[in-house]
Amino acid sequence: MERRRIGILGYEGVMALDLAGPVDAFTTAMAENRLGRPEACYEVVVIGLNAKPFTSESGIVFRPRTTIDRVKTLDTLIIPGGRGLRVPGVQRAVASWILARAGRTRRIASICTGIYALAATGLLDGCQVTTHWRFARDVARRFPRLRVHPDALYLKNGQLYTCAGVTSGIDLSLKLIEEDLGPRAALAVARELVVYLKRPGGQEQFSEPLQLQMESTDQFGELVAWIQGHMRQRLSVDVLAERACLSPRHFSRRFKDEFGTTPAAFVEDLRLGRARDRLALPGESIEHVASSVGFASADSFRRAFERRFGVRPGMYRRHFQLRAGGPVRRTINAA
Repeated sequence: MERRRIGILGYEGVMALDLAGPVDAFTTAMAENRLGRPEACYEVVVIGLNAKPFTSESGIVFRPRTTIDRVKTLDTLIIPGGRGLRVPGVQRAVASWILARAGRTRRIASICTGIYALAATGLLDGCQVTTHWRFARDVARRFPRLRVHPDALYLKNGQLYTCAGVTSGIDLSLKLIEEDLGPRAALAVARELVVYLKRPGGQEQFSEPLQLQMESTDQFGELVAWIQGHMRQRLSVDVLAERACLSPRHFSRRFKDEFGTTPAAFVEDLRLGRARDRLALPGESIEHVASSVGFASADSFRRAFERRFGVRPGMYRRHFQLRAGGPVRRTINAA
């Protein structure tokens, strides 16, 4: 089996997880060879600006396998973010190197603030791009020819990909693995890493539950987190009011002022959102999904799901479920 070579750039001041997350995702991707044994699908190479070890923003020291002057042909090139790439001299050098390799590299992706170097090549001019929400305005100011979408997890423009901050590098890696090897392989990697294959909330950097917690007061933010961890329990107004240390009447009034809906409707929406995510995974019956998120019966779940999404859960599952085998298990050896 011919392995695709993934090059990941490293430099002084890189964001450690921007680099390590994709490394682990790609090295986890396995397929059976002709002998029926699991075999790595990718060769992952960490590329340094020079041969010296480099230190991440958090102090982790990495040792490159090769350098930008010596690296062989790459299938995919990934540019992680980090404050070191925002140093003008480093940014110019990396941008020139990317531009020189672009014609012979199938895919090029930036993670988080890695977009500063990729944008400096001019290859993204006129494209819709994304980056970490905190840097989106600065990227748009520095590179006015880009169309920056700060809410997206990742965006594709031909051979070029951009993605948001930190852990979205894993989201993008799973997307690239799915493109290469199909959904079954990508799902196996997601299971091994204990992450979502497709993050709840679609392409938004903030999941709906996180957004609700950010927009609520401390008291109700903690309550939202508690509800998410106790979906199977009885979540009546009396139970929630007691948890919030308020009388039921006062709680209901405060809750509606805070979220613009009743506690019952809010809980049902959270349950349906969780159920929708579970329906995309194989191996669970409609009945089990219903009970796992706190519905009293499969029938009440079906009615609520169709009312909320306009389609019955069985039909939703037929459209979106990924039929995959069990997780792949193997030992990762450091490069």
